[in-house]
Amino acid sequence: MIDSDAKVTFECYRHFKPMLREGELYVKSILIPENNWSLCCFLINKSLTEAPTVAPHKLYLCSLMSINRMFRQYVAQTSDAPVGLHITAAEGNYLYDAEGKKYLDLIGGISVCNIGHRHPKVVEAIKQQADEYLHVMVYGELIQSPQVQYAELLTKHLPTELDCVYFTNSGAEAVEGAIKLAKRVTGKTNIIACNNSYHGSTTGALSLIGDEYWRNAFRPLMPGVHHYDYNSETLIAAIDEHTACVVIETIQAEAGIIAPNKAWLQKLRDTCTNRGALLIFDEIQCGFGRTGKLWGFEHYDVTPDVLLLGKALGGGMPLGAFISDHKNMWTLTNNPVLGHITTFGGHPVCCAAGKAGFEALLEEQMIKEVADKEALFLSLLQHEKIKAVRSTGLLMAIELESAEAVLTSIKKCIEKGLFSDWFLFAPHCIRIAPPLTITHEEIRTACRIIIESLQ
Repeated sequence: MIDSDAKVTFECYRHFKPMLREGELYVKSILIPENNWSLCCFLINKSLTEAPTVAPHKLYLCSLMSINRMFRQYVAQTSDAPVGLHITAAEGNYLYDAEGKKYLDLIGGISVCNIGHRHPKVVEAIKQQADEYLHVMVYGELIQSPQVQYAELLTKHLPTELDCVYFTNSGAEAVEGAIKLAKRVTGKTNIIACNNSYHGSTTGALSLIGDEYWRNAFRPLMPGVHHYDYNSETLIAAIDEHTACVVIETIQAEAGIIAPNKAWLQKLRDTCTNRGALLIFDEIQCGFGRTGKLWGFEHYDVTPDVLLLGKALGGGMPLGAFISDHKNMWTLTNNPVLGHITTFGGHPVCCAAGKAGFEALLEEQMIKEVADKEALFLSLLQHEKIKAVRSTGLLMAIELESAEAVLTSIKKCIEKGLFSDWFLFAPHCIRIAPPLTITHEEIRTACRIIIESLQ
């Protein structure tokens, strides 16, 4: 509150000033008690500028707030220590912050941007679909060409058993739909999942997560879920007449890139078939060429009953899917009708973007060089502080001695223009999951910076 003849000085915080271009006019709202709004303008100059004299006898000023402070105040947080980079642009394999600094992206939005950021074909597809229609009706009632065309394209590149697609908003929702599908198809209720597995944060998906640290605060969770070690005979022995499904990541990502033993995975397939349980593969992180093949399960000559997709599925837009055969999926249409429903799942803009991204992945043969790029990473990531490097294609984990060492390395990498992260169940490992479009020269740069960060 100030007097009518006072002059108001707006302070431009030093850390906010770089985000404002010099000479531009910015407008700030001032609330007057009579519920009117008056606009007070100020000019950003090299020095602070005074606003005009204000006439009302009472007013309340909204302080100019840095974008960082606004982020923490108005956007719900997931941790008390977010990375906090203010990203204003992304293109190809790079992110750009508010000060124009460029970062080579080594994690691609956590395996989302397999074809790079803002691929021109994806951007064009989004624009074209936005010119036609956005949301028109809840999922499944109206024929929407982007959904139909993308579902057809996906099934053409999948085994014949996987010929029916249910689009969702996200990977977690795909997990939820697959759980319901398995119970509906088999008439059973028990579910087997793996320790150190990650499938999402919704209640059903959280029940499958293989770490009590993440589950405990939200109990009670879904009953009938049993966890066993990945690659273990104990898991296979636990499958019985009450098992509706076994849900596993084809490649365990958040555990620090753990691949299955081929013979174990094939035995798991046979056991599920013999005991009437559905085998569900979560390829939300490892699908779409990341492992060096289009689908991770192609490395092991095993086909799941249900495939879960997300992340790269949307080409940078939010999209998930669970895929099975038509007979299985038909069970969701009756007893009850609308057995699984979503308002925004399979949004036409997201499906148009995803289809364009998938076509770009295939047409530009981005998967072809994944193995060579993986080999280059492995040859360059040599340092006494690196305990191991585990990889399947361009899904990699650099193991260090501790989580603290990883956080120190990541911080140094960011300072040097390299963006990376850690794993939920392997915080002592640095994540590498770049766009598949990363060049050999960019790989050399990334590895040089990582090695320097360990000095």
